Amino acid sequence: MSGVVRSLSRCLLPAEATREAGGSKDRIRERDAVQEREARRKSREIDAMLARERRAVRRLVKILLLGAGESGKSTFLKQMRIINGKEFDKKALLDFRDTIFENIIKGMRVLVDARDKLGIPWQNSENEKHGMFVMSFEGRGGVAVEPIEFQLYGLALDALWRDSGIQDAYARRSEFQLSESVKYFLDNLDRIGQPNYIPSRQDILFARKATKGIVEHDFVIKKIPFKMVDVGGQRSQRQKWFQCFDGITSILFMVSSSEYDQVLMEDRRTNRLVESMNIFETIVNNKLFLNVSIILFLNKTDLLVEKLRQSDITKHFPEYRGDPRRLEDVQAFLVQSFSRKRRNRGKPLFHHFTTAIDTENIRFVFHAVKDTILQENLKDIMLQ
Repeated sequence: MSGVVRSLSRCLLPAEATREAGGSKDRIRERDAVQEREARRKSREIDAMLARERRAVRRLVKILLLGAGESGKSTFLKQMRIINGKEFDKKALLDFRDTIFENIIKGMRVLVDARDKLGIPWQNSENEKHGMFVMSFEGRGGVAVEPIEFQLYGLALDALWRDSGIQDAYARRSEFQLSESVKYFLDNLDRIGQPNYIPSRQDILFARKATKGIVEHDFVIKKIPFKMVDVGGQRSQRQKWFQCFDGITSILFMVSSSEYDQVLMEDRRTNRLVESMNIFETIVNNKLFLNVSIILFLNKTDLLVEKLRQSDITKHFPEYRGDPRRLEDVQAFLVQSFSRKRRNRGKPLFHHFTTAIDTENIRFVFHAVKDTILQENLKDIMLQ
């Protein structure tokens, strides 16, 4: 009997093996199905993430600030920070303080040197030694001018700025290269020379440091992300412009409208305003910007008003036919001069007259610019 049972057991083994094999295949199929569902889920998540990123990129308003050196691009970018409530931290304030100290000393060195080269006599001969002391200053490439060191120059700077020889040289500043912020800082020497001096917002706007490389500022207006990009405007920096051309929504082209009687720092034979017109012609006719709104900012209106009283624009632009002392005539001439550089006259050229150091002026102008940019790019930034 036991032999029969053993025989039956041996007969049942293949069937059991078959069931076991089938169960194993079921488990493999189930495992594969789970993995496939997980893979599909991850794929959907990745697709959704990519879609969100594409929408975000399309919604991003990327504004490129272009223009020649010292046209006011960096000042405009500082205004954007101030207007959008992004305060400067302590380190930034101290960096601006160092820049301001250097702006003042280097600016006075330029004036002392110009007075000598222009043959203008000192009002007070005692200021000869003050001039020599200031001329002995050398920028030290990245080493900050500390307040205690700046105070050593305070007496000399004040005496020199009061001297009519320096004032006469300043009146002829269009004949040499001088930062436009120098007068503002020298007029505020008493405050800036205090041991605990921290720059005010207005001081920061006047602080001048050449932009090297690419500076960006991000902000959000009505849930729309903006990215504003500032690139150095000196000739040596312009090759970097091409790095920023991808995904541009709009270009703000900055022009220093008061520089009609000045030449480039890099090239003493080239008029600054002519240089701006030539750069603008290259940008506005570039096929890359066929669908990009270009907005012309004729900046430094305050300085233009002041300069028209003493410098005749017809000496530098003989084709000018308006009243050389009338602001509106000069501004109309500037708009026409830039507008003529466009090959495609059918595309509108938006323009604004600005004073970059005036926060309320920039706030008002940028509100209009923002509306123009959003309206011009409504579909691309998916606002419809």
